Amino acid sequence: MAENRVDLRSDTLTMPSPEMRRAMAEAELGDDVFHEDPTVNRLEELAAERLGKEAALLVASGTQGNLIGVISHTQRGDEVICGDQSHVFHYEVAGCAVVGSLQMRPIRNVEGTLLPADVEAAIRPVDVHYPRTAVVCLENTHNREGGVPITAEQTRAVADVAHRRGVAVHLDGARVFNAAIALGVDVRALTAPVDSVTFCLSKGLGSPVGSVLCGSKAYIEIARKNRKMLGGGMRQAGFIAAAGIYSLSTMVDRLAEDHANARLLAEGLAEIPGIQIDPNRPRTNLVFFDVTAPIGVVGLATRLRDYGVICNASYGQKIRMVPHYGIERSDIEHTLRAVREILVGIPVGAR
Repeated sequence: MAENRVDLRSDTLTMPSPEMRRAMAEAELGDDVFHEDPTVNRLEELAAERLGKEAALLVASGTQGNLIGVISHTQRGDEVICGDQSHVFHYEVAGCAVVGSLQMRPIRNVEGTLLPADVEAAIRPVDVHYPRTAVVCLENTHNREGGVPITAEQTRAVADVAHRRGVAVHLDGARVFNAAIALGVDVRALTAPVDSVTFCLSKGLGSPVGSVLCGSKAYIEIARKNRKMLGGGMRQAGFIAAAGIYSLSTMVDRLAEDHANARLLAEGLAEIPGIQIDPNRPRTNLVFFDVTAPIGVVGLATRLRDYGVICNASYGQKIRMVPHYGIERSDIEHTLRAVREILVGIPVGAR
């Protein structure tokens, strides 16, 4: 096994920096269920301000944030419109159905977003036979669509249709700060059209745990009760919140480094025979590619472990690699040399 270890499976693998660990260790604590943890309160105030919402709620994860986010807009038996490639549909253990008694109605994703006409057509008319359409879920950036950032205009076009029909809009913004950096806009421009948004602290922003749900004050009070119902009252959670404050204060702009490493990786892969990738496709930090060589996707991912490179064979059809905090340019260069040696036979040490 190679001494190098380059883990590109996900940006959830980031480790807290020494400065973040220090902030966590020194955090002022209280009981958050009683609203008495001052560090949690500061994080929630900061998050709400950064995303342009009235209030915010610390939650354990993006999946929990999406679940609480959706059920806080709904009643049992309602319907939720989402993309057929969305995270909330594919990877959240049917939580909306199991916990919220909600029916998910997937419609086609087109370049990561939903088309307003498709949303309009999917919203149910008032009829005794139909569930009530209560929420439209969007995702930014969009994972399965290749980390594509969704523009404010695209989000507003969908939100305008939903709001005109009395339907709320929830944004799975796990990587919404990546979208803002890629598009060169204030993140509030991307969240202004939606009623609620969840974003992850524990991906590119580098915190070890946690996400934040943002919305109106009245909505967050409903969400707070739903969080308690789901066992999410975390008591002395200030040490988690301290990491989140550090992330929002210092880690957002550096996401551009991950995007640059993703472009470097994609451009290098495009030059290797047996790899199929559009080098201009990665807009953020997610790199997906096909393996046309006989070794195949799973075979390449398996062989790369011999070189200390770990990645996901996504859906058994593509490989996903995700540069993140802790992955340097030299790690990307090592990865490219390893792929080249496996597929072409050029030794890793050769130039």
